[in-house]
Amino acid sequence: MKMIGSSSRSTSDHEQTENARINPAASSSPRSREADEPVCYCNGWHRGERTLQERVGSPETLASAGSRILRPFMTEQHRTFFRQLPFLVTGCIDAEGWPWASFLVGTPGFAWSPNPRQLRVDRIPFAADPLAEALTPGSPIAFLGIELPTRRRNRLNGHVAGIDRQGFLVTVDQSFGNCARYIQRRDWTSFEAAPTHLQATTFVGLDDREARALISRCDTFFVATYASPGPTNAQADMDVSHRGGWPGFVRTDTDGVLTIPDFAGNKYFNTLGNIFINPRAGMVIPDFERGDILLVTGSAWLDGQDVPPGSTPSAAVERYWHMKPARGVWLRGALPMRFVLSDRPPQTAGA
Repeated sequence: MKMIGSSSRSTSDHEQTENARINPAASSSPRSREADEPVCYCNGWHRGERTLQERVGSPETLASAGSRILRPFMTEQHRTFFRQLPFLVTGCIDAEGWPWASFLVGTPGFAWSPNPRQLRVDRIPFAADPLAEALTPGSPIAFLGIELPTRRRNRLNGHVAGIDRQGFLVTVDQSFGNCARYIQRRDWTSFEAAPTHLQATTFVGLDDREARALISRCDTFFVATYASPGPTNAQADMDVSHRGGWPGFVRTDTDGVLTIPDFAGNKYFNTLGNIFINPRAGMVIPDFERGDILLVTGSAWLDGQDVPPGSTPSAAVERYWHMKPARGVWLRGALPMRFVLSDRPPQTAGA
């Protein structure tokens, strides 16, 4: 089993140019100068989120609602919801400052909340998963709880409060819900015991034919990003979110750059606001039929301008963002359940 390497990667001239269009302070270091500037929270939103909210004309509405939307505790509904899930999507930061998204799986009940300010996870990540190395006391972590058959989802961002041999405890920093838009409805057809070991392979950039093939046909992926309110990543606000569309909605250029549409949504800009400050992202793409998951991390940037209405096949597309993977890892058989597609959201057709 090959472990993930620790070599760093500098951003290409193309990426620096693209980042400069939306974020002139972006640099090739694992932490950009923009990321080292104060994040400056206001009504629950940081500087990157507010900048994009202002661009679309929604800052006043979200400023008044921020304290209601972004709670420092879990509601009873959210606590019950997490307990019934067979998997969680996770977000973490490795030692070099690169974000990764991944999965933790277990029998429903493996994630549970002892009180509104904490979530307990009775699961330790696989050694080949970047989360295994990143999971240390005090480290930032993010969860997305998503129930594909019902299209429900809730998010939790926090920090690791403690670790033992059976799992770990997380202190809640933010807890909030999201709507069901753009989630492909899937039912699981089988559920086996969570694997105790798995095969892992790694690659550089996007130099993996199978990875390109999965990305080209995927209709669902999850993205991890973060912004740091302090001088170290220990204070980072980690986030992991869902992205969905019809197969082919993620385009891969010949140079390995991914182009991803951003559909009309809640205008929180949690993901894109983080990228505005800190131009990197981690992505996990599940193979729902085989149970494999693909993890990649790399630089990310936003298009300088939103797309004009009516200029794309899907009216839901408002802008595009890009990612150039630097490293990737396959975790074979990481998902013990298999899924069958039952419904697609019509808003993303043709994107």
